[in-house]
Amino acid sequence: MRVAILGEPGGWHVDRLSAALRRRDHHVAVIRWAELTAGVGPAGASFGPEDLANAHVIVVRGMPGAPAAAHRLEDVIFRMDALGHLAAQGMPVINPPRALEIAIDKYLSLAVLAQAGIPIPRTVVVQDAAAAVRGWDELGRDCVAKPIFGSRGRGLMRVTSADEAAALLPAAEGGIAYLQEFIGHPGWDVRILVVGNQTFSMKRVAAEGDWRTNISRGARPEAFEPPVAWTELAVRSASAIGATIAGIDLLPTADGRPLVVEVNGVPAWHGLQSVVGTDVAAAMVAEIERSAGHRPSGTGP
Repeated sequence: MRVAILGEPGGWHVDRLSAALRRRDHHVAVIRWAELTAGVGPAGASFGPEDLANAHVIVVRGMPGAPAAAHRLEDVIFRMDALGHLAAQGMPVINPPRALEIAIDKYLSLAVLAQAGIPIPRTVVVQDAAAAVRGWDELGRDCVAKPIFGSRGRGLMRVTSADEAAALLPAAEGGIAYLQEFIGHPGWDVRILVVGNQTFSMKRVAAEGDWRTNISRGARPEAFEPPVAWTELAVRSASAIGATIAGIDLLPTADGRPLVVEVNGVPAWHGLQSVVGTDVAAAMVAEIERSAGHRPSGTGP
């Protein structure tokens, strides 16, 4: 099977997944988002590079962003449109383009989860300083500001005063502020990785004196066996956005109820792999094969 991985060559996750695919005798090509081309015309659609156009399945292992803010919106829109066009032509894509679009956008993903009856933190998105102050007040005068597009804990800020809320949106700059109620927690949250019908879990324990539980921000992974209801909640969350592979972040409230804080459509599993006994990349390869309709040689119809 020919597999095209959209992502950056040399990264830990890309290398791990590529190695697991090659152990199953699959051909792997790693393609940067910037190499993606698409054409339309009377003869139909065309895509490049060749390894992407000739793949049996595309695996997205990096978000379709761009480093320069001036080009970011156009780049993201084109890249997601091209991925959607490929899927419409019958190309299996993991995760499906619509699932990626939902997961990339924190507001949209929470809206979809809420519609599916999944418990989430109270969240508001505002576009001016006065609205930011009102939102901060509505959320209990203690909230977290996050980039609406972002991951790995980058750009998180705890907002505990009206002045801090107003400063999120200076009048001359415009923009938006995504505000989420601050949930007092016991110093840890849970990441459940959903891979098809399998799940892998860990507890993420915040660094001393920090409320953030991102591994990239100093939190440490610990083995964790979640209650069945938590696992079911993670599976429902992945299904709600249409993701085949997803990282679901659950935060326990003071009374022990879990809230789904985020859904990651291109989840990392470096920290998770260090505390689970199963080879996560191998499980992903099995799901990629299933999604692509691949049967190992020697198997029946």
